Amino acid sequence: MSFTSVPEDQLEKLQVLLDKPKRLAIVSHFNPDGDAIGSSLGLMHVLRSAGHTVNVVMPNTPATFLDWLPGRKELLCFDASPDASASTIRTSDILFCLDFNRLDRIGALEQAARKAPLKVLIDHHQDPDDFADASFSDISASSTCQMVYDIVKGLGLSGSIGSDAATCLYTGLVTDSGSFRYRSTTPHTMRVAADLMERGVDIDHVHGAIMDTNSEDRLKLLGYTLSEGMTVHHELCTAVLALSKEQLARFNFQAGDTEGFVNYGLSIMGMRLSAFFVERPDLVKISLRSKGDLPVDRFLKEHFNGGGHANAAGGRSELSLQATVDRFMALLPAFLDAHPV
Repeated sequence: MSFTSVPEDQLEKLQVLLDKPKRLAIVSHFNPDGDAIGSSLGLMHVLRSAGHTVNVVMPNTPATFLDWLPGRKELLCFDASPDASASTIRTSDILFCLDFNRLDRIGALEQAARKAPLKVLIDHHQDPDDFADASFSDISASSTCQMVYDIVKGLGLSGSIGSDAATCLYTGLVTDSGSFRYRSTTPHTMRVAADLMERGVDIDHVHGAIMDTNSEDRLKLLGYTLSEGMTVHHELCTAVLALSKEQLARFNFQAGDTEGFVNYGLSIMGMRLSAFFVERPDLVKISLRSKGDLPVDRFLKEHFNGGGHANAAGGRSELSLQATVDRFMALLPAFLDAHPV
């Protein structure tokens, strides 16, 4: 099995850094998703098995649909324990930065991260900043979990991938690949998934925990979004979904409740693009999904302080919800014209 995401020179650097037991910290991005949590906890389990002291820190508390992951209860979250979270990062020998490529993606933990003596980047997003002492960046990888698996194998630590680590890594593989249906899914992705299954992953439990844990309020919010909050622009092959703070409150919104909503717009026959706008107390969060060669990451980077992947990206706006949607719609025709089918 090849390890295309693992540059040999960076692997050698990491092997030297981990040559003896160290105090390690792992951090991932604000509003961590399945790949962020899965890769962080998966790497934690592996490195602990290899003899290191490891703690995982997140900028804010993850959505509850990930609470079942092995090791989730050990997470330090800055919004709940700010002093302990920052101290854990500052006093680590090495800080692993997973599933993000700019330090401003970790919110209030950014300053602590900058003070970490050594940093290792493992990420699959485009255009990483140059802040790490060892850097693993592969935009072709389906997920950061896939990259962690390859790096662990390259380090000769595959024997440390037990059932808990395998479950965490498989979870990120599933969520970031759209259950293995996105273009980033390769034969190698499937071989990784198969190997993780052989290491003890209960796929029925994992898929059920990810997909079948809806609250009544979340399903009602989804129904409302599709019936009242979605506008389909057939002439632009674009679906636009939007929710205000008041609409979220009406359905007792909890963190993670709108996860995946943007994908419904793209499932409409003939759509190239789905855009989802959610009003937060201090900004409007934007999620875009596209089909084919429509690079929504570039669009958001240029106009909405965002980025991500070519077909899945996020951004933000400090304008009002309506003003943000209006600006998006004004910019959209030129973007689509620049990238014809």
